[in-house]
Amino acid sequence: MDEAVGMWCDRCGEAATTGTHPGCAAARTLEPPRYCAHCRRRMKVQVLPVGWSAVCVEHGELRG
Repeated sequence: MDEAVGMWCDRCGEAATTGTHPGCAAARTLEPPRYCAHCRRRMKVQVLPVGWSAVCVEHGELRG
């Protein structure tokens, strides 16, 4: 999980303690997070030509 350290995988939403997620880690180099790593909520994601933003209603916005 590159952007935030939490209890949940920010790509698939599964528990981060279930082991490594090699598929998720590889995919995260090319795409934004889909789930909040802190609360497992699905985030609103907007992809732009110059980057992306992902918003969790509880924890705010991430940009990349």
